[in-house]
Amino acid sequence: MTLNLPPNRLQAAALIFVFLWFFAGGLGHFFAADFFANIMPDYLPWHYPAVYISGVFELLGAFGLLIPRYRRWAGNGLFVLTLVVTPVNVHMWLNPQLFPDTSEAFLSIRLLVQVFLLFCIWWSTREPKAL
Repeated sequence: MTLNLPPNRLQAAALIFVFLWFFAGGLGHFFAADFFANIMPDYLPWHYPAVYISGVFELLGAFGLLIPRYRRWAGNGLFVLTLVVTPVNVHMWLNPQLFPDTSEAFLSIRLLVQVFLLFCIWWSTREPKAL
């Protein structure tokens, strides 16, 4: 099976970045479930089931990126998943005192990286437009 990376090198690099981000993150949901459950705000229910379910979807999305036929669908799913987990990142940013082991600068940068990630997901999973 060939990956059929986008012909644009930057777009291909973005696709690889997105794959690695969600592959590593998806595994992290299983190997560091306590961490992910503990960063969730109290108003969100079912912390551990949410961590495991989102981990499954991250892995499915990452592998979906590798199959050109499903790349756009995987990108759409990962884009929505990233939006769905945004409240957790905002919660951490608004409540840094709850996360004393994480610098406030890192929490701010993390939100910017999330915007960049959304851009990469969308851009890397779309066919280049023909001129």
